[in-house]
Amino acid sequence: MTEHSAAAAPPLLEIRDLSVDFGQAPLATHAVRGASLHVLPGETVGLVGESGSGKSVTALSVLQLLRGVARYPGGQVWLRGRPGEAPLDLLAAPQPVLQRVRGGRIAMIFQEPMTSLNPLHTVEKQIGETLCLHRGLNGREARERVLELLDRVGIRDAAARLRAYPHELSGGQRQRVMIAMALANQPELLIADEPTTALDVTVQAQILELVCRLQAELGMAMLWITHDLEIIRRLAARVYVMEQGVVVENGSCADVFQAPRHPYTVKLIQAVPDPASPAVPDSAPELIRIEALKVHFPIRAGLLRRVVGRVRAVDGISLRVRQGETVGLVGESGSGKSTVANALLRLIPRTAALIEGRLLYAGTELSGLGFRAMRPLRRHLQIVFQDPYGALSPRLSVGDIVGEGLQVHHPEIGPAERDALVVDTLRKVELDPETRQRYPHEFSGGQRQRVALARALVLKPRFLVLDEPTSALDMTVQKEVLRLLADLQCREGLAYLLISHDLKVIRALCNHVLVMQDGRVVEEGPAEQILSHPREPYTQALIAAAFELKALADGAVAR
Repeated sequence: MTEHSAAAAPPLLEIRDLSVDFGQAPLATHAVRGASLHVLPGETVGLVGESGSGKSVTALSVLQLLRGVARYPGGQVWLRGRPGEAPLDLLAAPQPVLQRVRGGRIAMIFQEPMTSLNPLHTVEKQIGETLCLHRGLNGREARERVLELLDRVGIRDAAARLRAYPHELSGGQRQRVMIAMALANQPELLIADEPTTALDVTVQAQILELVCRLQAELGMAMLWITHDLEIIRRLAARVYVMEQGVVVENGSCADVFQAPRHPYTVKLIQAVPDPASPAVPDSAPELIRIEALKVHFPIRAGLLRRVVGRVRAVDGISLRVRQGETVGLVGESGSGKSTVANALLRLIPRTAALIEGRLLYAGTELSGLGFRAMRPLRRHLQIVFQDPYGALSPRLSVGDIVGEGLQVHHPEIGPAERDALVVDTLRKVELDPETRQRYPHEFSGGQRQRVALARALVLKPRFLVLDEPTSALDMTVQKEVLRLLADLQCREGLAYLLISHDLKVIRALCNHVLVMQDGRVVEEGPAEQILSHPREPYTQALIAAAFELKALADGAVAR
């Protein structure tokens, strides 16, 4: 559908002056204030902004999924009526009407399929449930339709997956199941709320291609919610930009991205990580060396749980990291990246896996050290995890979290000196020391990641493992954290092992890159060489997915 022909049709969905509050006055939180937007039949519209901008609240309000939790001081949400029917105001619609709309005329895909799918029900039952509710299909008819849907969304050997549970599927497969559920009843509108954020770049490209192809086949409209402007630039015809619950700018993607009018839109567009990896002199001492590392996890079966095979998570990898250097490990989920880091830091129990190879820190062999011998070295070898909210104890204040390592590794330090070190470290990561009495849930995602950094840095380590440290963050916050990491490396002379599937982050921070696939290194070299002139097809596919997103089907996007 062309933009001109779409403009002649009345909106399929129209949100007028929507306001959403949580809590009671005078302490109410104003999540959305006077937001207006519309989606035409067959059109793709983007809704962008940072976490907390009100994007998801707006989307959830369309289907009244916040009823009983949120209040609506004003606004209307209109869904165009079918032939012969009046338009529906979904905010005022009774529950039976909403049940027919949800999953029938409007469907929704959520960001994290593992928490959206029922862990107790099989794939067949979950997709079949929506077919039963909206179409009255049961038994053989329902099963045939489920198989057709699974095949359509690219699930291989669909018949064998009918009785699978969500935990038995990969992230990409779970998201495909979610798409199959959403499209089961051929909705007129699909709302996609960050559906590719948690996926590898290659899987992300596959999902985008799939959704675009299905949209073209079904002629449905899409409201795509994300903080990734590159996806919207390539996917949508028009875009709305939200900041703190208010739509601050809207228009065609071409106009908004080429000539943004609002300062917030400019800030979002410019939130691209800047290259910040300093050159490392050849004389820099070697800090970390891994030689021929193998990590094989046993597969146990039978009543006696005997070993019947092994999963080769890491199969003969070697690398080195010099002082002041950042080495990147890239690859899809399951390639063995995090297993390398966990083995290096001795976080995998010897009873859990067969580990072979040499692990050296500053010339000291780590492989054969016992718990007591390893403990003094741990303050030099620290790690920052992907999800700071899950990595920080919700029961401890920020001051206690950052100071906990000092109590373990420097028990001789008194409370006053320990507090002074905590204050100094919080300043290093650009956090207000006065907030050290607060708890993790009182901070934003970027602030929590700074707390996690402070917890590692307070021990004055020489080497940091950064395991997907920015994947859960908005683009602007990601840029700030990467700049902070580069500054800290220059000031403290830190060495980093950066694990990521985001090649934009790798390009910004790394000197040297190793590309992993199925536990092996398939390509390595200087970062710019690998990212600009990859030799291996696997690396080329990763880079194409990360920087080009060229898997989108021609003609699938309404422009």
